[in-house]
Amino acid sequence: MRVIFAGTPAFSVAALDALVAAGHSVVLVLTQPDRPSGRGLRTAPSAVKAAAEHHGIPVLQPETLKDPATHARLREAQADVLVVAAYGLILPQAVLDLPRRGALNIHASLLPRWRGAAPIQRALLAGDLVSGVSIMQMDAGLDTGPVLLSEPVGIAPEETGGTLHDKLASLGARLIVTALEGLSRGAAQATPQPTEGVTYAHKIGKAEARIDWRRAAVEIERQIRAFNPFPGALARLRAEDIKVWRSTLVSTALVSAGVGSPGSIFRVDNEGIAVACGVGALRLTELQRAGGKRLSADAFLRGCAVAPGESFEAVAAIESSPRRPI
Repeated sequence: MRVIFAGTPAFSVAALDALVAAGHSVVLVLTQPDRPSGRGLRTAPSAVKAAAEHHGIPVLQPETLKDPATHARLREAQADVLVVAAYGLILPQAVLDLPRRGALNIHASLLPRWRGAAPIQRALLAGDLVSGVSIMQMDAGLDTGPVLLSEPVGIAPEETGGTLHDKLASLGARLIVTALEGLSRGAAQATPQPTEGVTYAHKIGKAEARIDWRRAAVEIERQIRAFNPFPGALARLRAEDIKVWRSTLVSTALVSAGVGSPGSIFRVDNEGIAVACGVGALRLTELQRAGGKRLSADAFLRGCAVAPGESFEAVAAIESSPRRPI
């Protein structure tokens, strides 16, 4: 089939590669314009643009899809189908109507749960035991179209945003090839989404990265996993922002004796830094100082001595004082 592919981040690359490998003619790639990236904020292409150039596929990077000139370029491609995977721009109905067989979206959740921008992180934050991928026929709504294919994936107890991302990217690549095969044979059957069980995966805000020690330890542990590798969960110690990459729940036997107010450090050893939370406690096992590397707790403590009795700063105190971001 003749395919226009629309995607931007690394999640999308596996699907693009799979379509090419399956023999589909990807005639045009849509991706967002080059953006400043990294510590130096140098302008860099998206992961999808790099992959498209590797395959020798023409790339179009419009700032908006409302421009008639962009519509004309898409129409010239004479595509059978538009495949979308984490593109990042809203597709107007005029664009969705251009391909002969419509537009399909690779969405990283089991719809209608977690419609929206951040389904992977939201599933982890909520403590979901299952995620998955849905191949959906796109309409004018926000991930509201009928579903052609879906497949679940279990969420492991130590799953991070990064590991779940990779699982779902690989699954999405396989399912979109299967969906196009069914579409080409006229065997694809779309099922309307149920009206019950709808949730929305709103975009992750910067403030959500900050750890609020008043919350339950189990919720903070999910937050740390969900935001690994992006944007990273942040704690503040001695007026310095520290990213926390990994943690474990502290056994109730250690917590029951009373460990202080939320944020208080009550135990430090080579296994990690034990911190009191609103309910329960957490042991921080992998951390990173500003400008430094990700380190195990043992290595971190060799370069940054921490003692029981110290406390991570409360969110209210952080918000009212200047901070030194990582």
